[in-house]
Amino acid sequence: MLSLLFNSLSFVLNPLSLLLMRILAELPHPDCKISIFGMNQKFIIKFEQGTLEQSFKISEMDVLNGVNGVFELLDETFIQQVLQNFNTMRKDFIDAYNRVNG
Repeated sequence: MLSLLFNSLSFVLNPLSLLLMRILAELPHPDCKISIFGMNQKFIIKFEQGTLEQSFKISEMDVLNGVNGVFELLDETFIQQVLQNFNTMRKDFIDAYNRVNG
């Protein structure tokens, strides 16, 4: 039972307190991993692709219908823009790496 609890929860150490970040949902997508977390009355939407990640925070007060409201924000247009951002991020990182190591 305890291992199940720790598999579904992530702990972030804060100097003032121990904050609990809960995984609320994962949205399947073929090109990236999409996770929705809850922490401190905020939704955190995290996109991962390989070694890169992007995250967006929005107050729970700004979203109607809880997690379902977050799903509505994640339309295909938004996800395609996130995927384009990954391409730009990857190129920028490779360019910086090559300047230093090239």
